[in-house]
Amino acid sequence: MTETLFTPAKLGAIDVSNRIAMAPLTRNRADNDTGEVADMHVEYYRQRAGAGLIITEAAQISGEGKGYFQTPGIYTEGQVAAWRKVTDAVHAEGGKIVIQLWHVGRISHSSLQPDEQAPVAPSPLNAGVKTFTANGFEETSDPRALEVGEMARIVYDYTHAAEMAMRAGFDGVEIHAANGYLLDQFLKTGSNQRDDAYGGSVENRARLLMEVTSAVTKAIGADRTGIRLSPFSPANGISDDNPQETFEHVIKGLNGFGLAYLHMVEGATGGSRELAEGEDLKALRDLFDGPFMANNGYDREMALNAAETGHAEIIAIGRPFIANPDLVERYKRDAPMNEGNPKTYYGGGHEGFTDYPTLDG
Repeated sequence: MTETLFTPAKLGAIDVSNRIAMAPLTRNRADNDTGEVADMHVEYYRQRAGAGLIITEAAQISGEGKGYFQTPGIYTEGQVAAWRKVTDAVHAEGGKIVIQLWHVGRISHSSLQPDEQAPVAPSPLNAGVKTFTANGFEETSDPRALEVGEMARIVYDYTHAAEMAMRAGFDGVEIHAANGYLLDQFLKTGSNQRDDAYGGSVENRARLLMEVTSAVTKAIGADRTGIRLSPFSPANGISDDNPQETFEHVIKGLNGFGLAYLHMVEGATGGSRELAEGEDLKALRDLFDGPFMANNGYDREMALNAAETGHAEIIAIGRPFIANPDLVERYKRDAPMNEGNPKTYYGGGHEGFTDYPTLDG
């Protein structure tokens, strides 16, 4: 009998061959000036096409959306052409691939912004964290608050990026609304101190996310649109007074779109899965009426159990995919795993990117 984890599933219009997703992993190897991925990215993603679904490293939707050195974009013709080589390679191996749409908001540095402008955010509050620039890790720059009249531009940028992604051959997109980036900054009270239609009540704080989701799903189809949330994660200096209430409202709103999937970080991003009093992950998971993708610290046994019990339709695995391009095959055989080298996770060339061995050589 085949374990559920290794059986096909359907995420909206995307048919996946197994229930293991490669989670988005920032690797800082794109051309910093053009935001284009390189030939080594083609090989990197091709090697990992055994995943039921690949979610690419986050790609900024505009120059303003950039927050880290050498991250890719998905808003110019050159970026589309470069990504097309990646999607063609993954599809040739029988894989499926979506791109994560990213606007970092205040998690940026003026040196990474067009004309060295201030990053944008819901409110002019510095995140108090560091980002990766040409000089290494630097404190984030003070952001300016977006004006109400600019929201339509933000929505347009997400929509345009989604349309460009489909032209690049992706099977769909994932809207990044997690980990303390722009849409998460609007959702959470610690970063959103507005008193207009985009701040205050949970309805107002969720307004931009709902507008973005509505526009993207109309442009490319809800059945090719996923979304990532991190209700209880403090990543990038984010906090909320009542995350349970906030995300119950958000998920109820998202149910109206018929999304391909909801990708949820369970606990602190890349950290503890422990939740504070009043934080109920199961209640949030049960509220969503579409395919659920679980994420955060899953190993083989946890993934097998999550699929078998129906906790999740698909399980996203992150860093183990860096060192194990054939991770699905290793899980099937219960084979030993390669250890990753953190020194080559961010930036660099082929070393630590495309040179990890597979089981069969």
